[in-house]
Amino acid sequence: MDQRAEEFKDFHARFANVFAHSESREEARQYLRGLLVPVARKICWHMAEVVGDDDPQSMQRLLYSACWEANEARDELQRFVIERFGDQDGIGAVDEAGFLKRGTKSVGVKRQYSGTAGKVENCHVGVFLSCFNGRSYAFLDRRLYLPENGCTDWAWRREARVPDDGVFKTKPQLALEMLKHA
Repeated sequence: MDQRAEEFKDFHARFANVFAHSESREEARQYLRGLLVPVARKICWHMAEVVGDDDPQSMQRLLYSACWEANEARDELQRFVIERFGDQDGIGAVDEAGFLKRGTKSVGVKRQYSGTAGKVENCHVGVFLSCFNGRSYAFLDRRLYLPENGCTDWAWRREARVPDDGVFKTKPQLALEMLKHA
């Protein structure tokens, strides 16, 4: 990190406008530093310790309650990736991943097929877009898959805080949205 401190500072500065408060910007800086350090598990306790925080509360606050514009951050990241790694011969790669969950009161968590588990489990499923140019790859976008049986379950939607505009879309539809946006 010390060797690339100025480059990291410039990268982080690109995202200043996505955070409502300066404290959140600083928490994001520490969180990004934590993601870049070599620790066995990328959990807030380990990352906070490595970046010199006394405890993981500021990183957890960033993840659970900070006000920031995720789509603006995505758009800035896409601009950065195009500037830094853009290549006419590059390709977009779409994939999905399941994230196993115990509860049922989170957006998108239902019993559904998870490739991660290799079977139907209680999980979130995300659809992701990355780009690859033969030398490097970069993450570009994400969409949360809302299972069709959840989109008409109004009690579940309310408990899981599914936004009113959350509608069922197939995974290929989500992929196409991300490709068009990128």
